[in-house]
Amino acid sequence: MAAVRKSTNWFAIGVTAAVLVVVLIVAGVVWFANSQATSPGTLPESSAVNTETGAIAVGSGDKTVDTYIDFMCPVCNQFEQAYGPTLDQLVASDEITLNIHPISILDRASQGTEYSTRSASAAYCVAVDDAANVPAFVKALYAQQPSENTAGLDDATLASVAASVGASDAATSCISDGTYTRFVTAMTQNTPVQPGSGGIATPTIAVNGTVLSNQTDLTGDPQKDIVDRLNG
Repeated sequence: MAAVRKSTNWFAIGVTAAVLVVVLIVAGVVWFANSQATSPGTLPESSAVNTETGAIAVGSGDKTVDTYIDFMCPVCNQFEQAYGPTLDQLVASDEITLNIHPISILDRASQGTEYSTRSASAAYCVAVDDAANVPAFVKALYAQQPSENTAGLDDATLASVAASVGASDAATSCISDGTYTRFVTAMTQNTPVQPGSGGIATPTIAVNGTVLSNQTDLTGDPQKDIVDRLNG
């Protein structure tokens, strides 16, 4: 008996190939969208900025204090008033490197203007322009800190504050362009979890890499909370 000759179903093969192409295109689009969502965007190129952690380094001491701050956070402002002078003194005496991490967790409290992200981005603009102006910029923002659930300072005001502490026109353009907003979002994810809380909060303070608890380790006494830990 002669064998039955099978014909090739080119239509089915064509449909399968077309479906495969569509699947590959969709997968590529999803991958690109996800990569864009998680990408840090433009990196702040400055010797003072660690682009892996987001830290803006102030000083050059061997010991470290890291502060994770949101410029709309009232408790961050309270921390600055209570602990800032001591940290400034430790930086001036070359005892510590102060690593400032501007982060964004309170955008929800600025009526849709994303003030936390914009102000943190502005801090990086100042750092790239001249990192020596960052401490003064931080203090100036706290001096004009908007209340939660208000719109916050607009970009023109942020630029004016930057100019008032010595930043150049380049920083003004950087602020108005929101150059580092995506970087802020990415670096916020690096904020260490508060001990015993299960989540991130501001301010978050780490002394020589050890994260402190806002509830039990920050008593309002800089000598006890910071200096003694540095020397312990």
